[in-house]
Amino acid sequence: MRRQASKDTAAELAIRRLLHGAGLRYRVEYPVPGMARRRIDVAFTRAKVAVLIDGCFWHGCPEHATSPKANAEWWRTKLDRNMTRDAETTAHLVAQGWTVLRFWEHESPTSVAERVARTVSRQRAARGAQNGGR
Repeated sequence: MRRQASKDTAAELAIRRLLHGAGLRYRVEYPVPGMARRRIDVAFTRAKVAVLIDGCFWHGCPEHATSPKANAEWWRTKLDRNMTRDAETTAHLVAQGWTVLRFWEHESPTSVAERVARTVSRQRAARGAQNGGR
């Protein structure tokens, strides 16, 4: 597990590269407000859009998740806790007024970046309208 990247994974880097190329600016590994030791992979703080890219193994992808045979009970407990923590984080962010976008690492970076850009644009427009065009 020590060699497993927890941040700056290939999927994250590809998506961030596309977002930056599209002219979007964001925060990386942004702390989840009000939750210790939890981070948002890509955060658009003013628009309040949180982008989380989940690894298939670690977060229980329905298509690609596998169950280790060795020490199976320990791994099942660990992976179940990860999924519970994901749900708690999402619920907390939504309660704080954030739009949460979760993607699997196997999804196309191009389609992910397009969805993120559309959502950020929509949120910025909505927030601008709420603030009287400021």
